[in-house]
Amino acid sequence: MNPLEDGPKRVVRGALVKVLTHRRTDRGMRVEEHAARCVRRGEVHELVTTDQWEPHPGARIDRVGFLGFAELECGGVIDRGDVVSIGDTPVGTVLGFDACHLPNHYNILIHTPRPLSGGDLQLRPEVPVVFTQGESVAAGP
Repeated sequence: MNPLEDGPKRVVRGALVKVLTHRRTDRGMRVEEHAARCVRRGEVHELVTTDQWEPHPGARIDRVGFLGFAELECGGVIDRGDVVSIGDTPVGTVLGFDACHLPNHYNILIHTPRPLSGGDLQLRPEVPVVFTQGESVAAGP
């Protein structure tokens, strides 16, 4: 993604529909080659945290925490570097996407200081999830 081509965009909003409470150190997710994905209203995607910042295509992501599944309330674009907030709390930054479950859903990989689960954050269904445009993605977190 070229930051010089990156103009303003809509905030993508949704709500948690299922909370997950587990972590793994051997998950083997792979970062997709695309730094941005278009999403549609009504889609459900999985939110996965990791302390690994490996933004290159094919990078293996093993250390993960599972937050849960979110249904999107509006279509939009989610980019690497977007800030993910759950409720009123910024949780982390979008690292990228893992497509191992397509066409069912994407795993949206979120960079955090340590892998967090929905239990760690005491999440509940219906809590708002928001993706807002981040700073330049060239620098990373």
